[in-house]
Amino acid sequence: MSSENTSIQMFGIKTPIIREGDDIVQILEKALEEAGLVPIDGDVFVLAESAVGTAERRAVRLASVTPGEKAKVLGEQYGIDPREMELVLQECDEIFGGVPGAALTITKGVLAPNAGIDASNAPEGYVILLPEDPRKSSEIIRGRLEQRYSCRLGVIIGDSRTQPLRLGCSGIALGVSGFVPVEDARGTDDIYGKPLRITYKAVADNLVSAAELLMGEAGERVPCVLIRGAPVSMINESPDMPTIPMEGCMYFGNIIKGRLEDKNCEKNV
Repeated sequence: MSSENTSIQMFGIKTPIIREGDDIVQILEKALEEAGLVPIDGDVFVLAESAVGTAERRAVRLASVTPGEKAKVLGEQYGIDPREMELVLQECDEIFGGVPGAALTITKGVLAPNAGIDASNAPEGYVILLPEDPRKSSEIIRGRLEQRYSCRLGVIIGDSRTQPLRLGCSGIALGVSGFVPVEDARGTDDIYGKPLRITYKAVADNLVSAAELLMGEAGERVPCVLIRGAPVSMINESPDMPTIPMEGCMYFGNIIKGRLEDKNCEKNV
């Protein structure tokens, strides 16, 4: 990553409403043409997971879902439609708890309310599941765009998440292709010459957060943002998003520790 870049450009790509089975690359190509934009080497496309999920036929009609007993109990506990709760149970790796309207889950290795299932920007009576394999989706989209425009590109499938104890959403990358998503800054010096010891740069997440400013959360119909001039390290790969074990996480490490302490207290009572 170059530290000399001091500015980037972002272009919101407005499209028609994306529906099940649509070819999202063809839609993007037409939208780019109408906007007078031609991708160049180093451009990064940030795509909303709901748009990709819809195109990949991941929209589910709630009326077609039969909730099990566990979904009914948890749905009542967290104030979630039991049919949606059934989908959460099917999609997530683990449920940790929740608050009214949202179950806290680990899904595809990351923290996600309601397993990332999205009811906004979905047809009435439907919800949209996360793309089944965001990394693979980003790889396929990048390959087709690079072939069409004869340049090296990056693609991110992104989503929005809330941060602990903060109001509002920021971005998170679910799948990345064409550049290094997290860069190791350890060993570099800060402005006072002190070496950084534990710093990693969440490049892909930060780009999604920036793109969210143009995408919005309502009826903007901007499912894609083209970012130009981003200081990324381009590669011809689709790396997995780096994660850390829950025990090593500052947040979940303490949650797990608290659980173990509670269990030990119960045993000693």
